[in-house]
Amino acid sequence: MTLSRRALVGSLAALTPLAAAVAAPKDDPELDRAAASALRTLINSNSGARLVNEHCKSVLVFPKIVKVGFLLGGAFGEGAMLRGGKTVGYYNSAAGSYGLQAGAQWFGYALFFMNESALKYFNESQGFEIGVGPSVVMVDQGIAKKMTSTTLTQDVYAFIFSQKGLMAGLGIEGSKITKISN
Repeated sequence: MTLSRRALVGSLAALTPLAAAVAAPKDDPELDRAAASALRTLINSNSGARLVNEHCKSVLVFPKIVKVGFLLGGAFGEGAMLRGGKTVGYYNSAAGSYGLQAGAQWFGYALFFMNESALKYFNESQGFEIGVGPSVVMVDQGIAKKMTSTTLTQDVYAFIFSQKGLMAGLGIEGSKITKISN
């Protein structure tokens, strides 16, 4: 691991206790509604998301991630894990970045867990990092148009949606997802 990547991962680890301090309560009806509404919007506007949603075991929805940066950047948001249309847990997503960047933006993203083994890995991990563990496929409009029920072979599918604001580049690399403990 390079020194810069270690620094990024270390920064994310340092943000985790802070994120837990501002965590959502055990029951958060507002976050439940926001996650359910964001998921409806996504599956109504994206045929790939609709197909994946029909076959997934569970979906983690972050209705709004706020990302700001000028050379150094950060992003944070809270989400809900939905299974069978019901909330089964709350999570936060924190990310750090560096490089030629400036601006602010917000977006939502959803992670569709396609099998129990990926969901088990996620639930048992001490903070889930995108790109570590089960395979995660970022789905863009091109991939979404080619998806069929027989091509759904990956562990987790990720969709980014409702992008607003102005920021050079967008990604969730370096993101860490942590369950909000109650």
